Amino acid sequence: MNHSQWETRRTRKLLGERVEESPAYVEAGYAFALGQAVYDRRTELSLSQSELARRAGMTQPQISNIEGGDSVPTLPLLTRLAKALDASLTIDLDGDSSTFVFTAHGGHRPDEAPPGVRSSVA
Repeated sequence: MNHSQWETRRTRKLLGERVEESPAYVEAGYAFALGQAVYDRRTELSLSQSELARRAGMTQPQISNIEGGDSVPTLPLLTRLAKALDASLTIDLDGDSSTFVFTAHGGHRPDEAPPGVRSSVA
């Protein structure tokens, strides 16, 4: 698809017209959404990519590829990632949308925010 086709496609979408998306486009969206969920949970835990990789029995470049949406992990790998992130992974694939959510397990310390709640320290 060239640039002019992309703009036409974008314009049609903004006008509310139905635009067919290729399977590759949809798959890339899934990979990106999953990568964002991994990144969000990793940064919530203040982990480096290297530390997450160590916990999950992976390499730092593998974590980088997942977070960048460049690869789609297998189910066993997703299980290891969830364990390394001390969370459960919920995947909701519903038609045109998809959601990937890591939900923190219990057992937080009293001086920490409750699981799943982000806090900033100045």
